[in-house]
Amino acid sequence: MNADDDDFTPPSEENRFGGRVRRYARVGASAGKLAARLATGKVFGGEIDHAKYAAELTSALGGLKGPLMKVAQILSTIPDALPKEYTQALAQLQADAPSMGWLFVKRRMRSELGAGWQSNFTEFSHDAVAAASLGQVHKATLLDGREVACKLQYPDMSATVEADLKQLRAAFAIYKRYDSAIDAENIQNELTARLREELDYAREAKHMRLYGHMLAGENTVHVPEPVDGLTTGRLLTMTWQNGQKFQKFLDGNPDQDARNQVALNMFRAWYVPFYRYGVIHGDPHLGNYTLRDDLSVNLLDFGCIRIFKPDFVKAVITLYEALRDEDEEKAVSAYESWGFEAPSRELIDVLNIWASFVYGPILDDRERKMGETNSVAYGAEVASKVHQELRRVGGVKPPREFVLVDRAAVGLGAVFLRLDAHVNWYRLFHDLVGDFDVSELESRQKKALDLIGLERPED
Repeated sequence: MNADDDDFTPPSEENRFGGRVRRYARVGASAGKLAARLATGKVFGGEIDHAKYAAELTSALGGLKGPLMKVAQILSTIPDALPKEYTQALAQLQADAPSMGWLFVKRRMRSELGAGWQSNFTEFSHDAVAAASLGQVHKATLLDGREVACKLQYPDMSATVEADLKQLRAAFAIYKRYDSAIDAENIQNELTARLREELDYAREAKHMRLYGHMLAGENTVHVPEPVDGLTTGRLLTMTWQNGQKFQKFLDGNPDQDARNQVALNMFRAWYVPFYRYGVIHGDPHLGNYTLRDDLSVNLLDFGCIRIFKPDFVKAVITLYEALRDEDEEKAVSAYESWGFEAPSRELIDVLNIWASFVYGPILDDRERKMGETNSVAYGAEVASKVHQELRRVGGVKPPREFVLVDRAAVGLGAVFLRLDAHVNWYRLFHDLVGDFDVSELESRQKKALDLIGLERPED
């Protein structure tokens, strides 16, 4: 490598309003074309060039490199929600968003590690191997021969995230004026807190160490290790994990046993930390993990992590028991522990409609497909019914803790649908939960967080 970055000054982190305006305008124009065709009912039929518009929309969204892009990432995890051209294009967006060039890379590395940053590496790829909403990844080799991934945060991301959050706040305000079914204040507050945390790569390195600790006994889940001397608030260096993308695995037409094994590994990757430590990975989109040849899972991104009070995890299990036993009083207790304030009997009945949908796969002790009761069509039907009923009973204000647990459950459900996995979800759940003891979870959580240097949950 050439030490040719010494003449460059680190970019300013000031709010570059003009650039953001151009990005929003580009997305607006692309989305407007798509919306016009949706309005005329021609997008899903007729002589529309789906590939063309999918590529255009993906390019525009990728250019944002901010939280609005995450909306597209969530959409791409839901099978059959969009024509396959859009699903495939958005899946690429998750792991292969348009990257910034070598000039940016040199500036960012110099600003984080100093003018002699290249001396830490024997090799460093000029081109990004992956790019997403907040940063891009370069493969490199350390002096000791270890291969690493260096995730560099894009310039101006603090200002860009704040601008996007302002857009989201405006959208929530408009929504509140015409629809009283859901008071989104807590949803907005939770997403705001998590997105701001994602900007802090030093914190993400701690999350990574936490997951390495929590999953140390799981030989089907792998977590990279951060390299402390080469990690800052805007640069995260971690050990390289070899694996293939989820879509490539599916394109290989894996047999049923392979699909089932991946589903089992994914289930444990997400729920061992939750039920044993009170921690959830809130972003199960396809760019956040890869699969090894033995079908074990590499977790790659630890920006969106939520740590819960132990009593909240207990309440999640209590609600399962309430649905299983048709125990209304236990359901009331569970929802109150979740943070729903003084829920009425009518509201409990409505919440149980959605809860029965989410918990459905673990209520039957048998091997079954996720899609038997959790298909896209049925999920849309349930969501519509819940929405109508919430308006009728005067609406609801979901607690902050609800947001990422629900997102993880629905996102993983979508992955299991794509896998078409035939699994006894009931047994998976019970093997994991066993004789749950909230005091044991509290003890494990405290020891783990103290070891890593993370604060315990307060909200």
